[in-house]
Amino acid sequence: MKALLVEALSPDLSGTRLADLPDPVRQPGQLLVKVRASSLNFPDLLMTRGEYQFKPPLPFVPGLELAGDVVEADSGSPFPPGTRVFGGHKTGAMAEYAVVEPGSVQRIPDGLSYPAAASLGAAYVTAYTALVEIGGLKAGQWVLIHGASGGVGLAAVELAKRLGARVIATTGSPDKVERLRAACAADAVISATGRFRDAVIELTGGALCDLVFDPVGGDVFDESTRCVAFGGKLLVIGFAGGRIADISTNIPLIKGFSVVGVRAGEYARRFPARGTAIRAAVLDLAAAGQLVPHIDRTLPLSRWREAFAAMAGREIIGKIVLEP
Repeated sequence: MKALLVEALSPDLSGTRLADLPDPVRQPGQLLVKVRASSLNFPDLLMTRGEYQFKPPLPFVPGLELAGDVVEADSGSPFPPGTRVFGGHKTGAMAEYAVVEPGSVQRIPDGLSYPAAASLGAAYVTAYTALVEIGGLKAGQWVLIHGASGGVGLAAVELAKRLGARVIATTGSPDKVERLRAACAADAVISATGRFRDAVIELTGGALCDLVFDPVGGDVFDESTRCVAFGGKLLVIGFAGGRIADISTNIPLIKGFSVVGVRAGEYARRFPARGTAIRAAVLDLAAAGQLVPHIDRTLPLSRWREAFAAMAGREIIGKIVLEP
């Protein structure tokens, strides 16, 4: 089969290539899936560099998320051959075939395409875990969502709006403001550069934001501490900006807000019942047509380098999908 293979960690993808590999062999209890689509996530890029917290042994096939058709399963499996599924694991999705555990996939709702299904899991589960499960989002609250042009950020914007929040979406690229405004239903879209607190004060009438969703870190985090309302929460999702910020503890004390780290995957592992409920809630919304991933472009797997370069260059709005 054709698969993307990371043989050496490198900042320029020189250790990654498209390779011919033997088809994977499933073990009893596992599923063999013919991959129809795999979405690219920022952790996929970081793993090729060795910069992500999870460091798979070399060589490995990257890819967190896939959508496809089950081609082999145990007799009596809840996912018999022919079932359309989406989900995945930490690696392995960027290939023509993948072996997955039944607990790591779900049926694709009727009417949802393979590219959309491949883009649904990680982004929306992260957004739901952060905003609803940990953040306690309520209708009418002001929510500031950074990195809104990325897959996770854009999912958070869509989810928050569906649940009745008032959303300020930000992007670190001023030239993306109009593109992002056209791609999402946020109440406002602003550039997260400089003293963006002034814009937040004006938009909220001085109320500031009950929740801040921050997958960026660095200077964006620093300024966000000035944008949280008393009793609010600053949700730390990641550090796409590159710098891990520091905070003096007197700031959340005096301003009366909480800084909360969100690791959606780890949360689901530690609290499996809650993880199942979160995935079910996301799937119900998607099946009802209320969550529709925004796909910037779909490319064949052979153009993987173009896809990774677009993500590294922060060119995209939403998700990039690769099709084997």
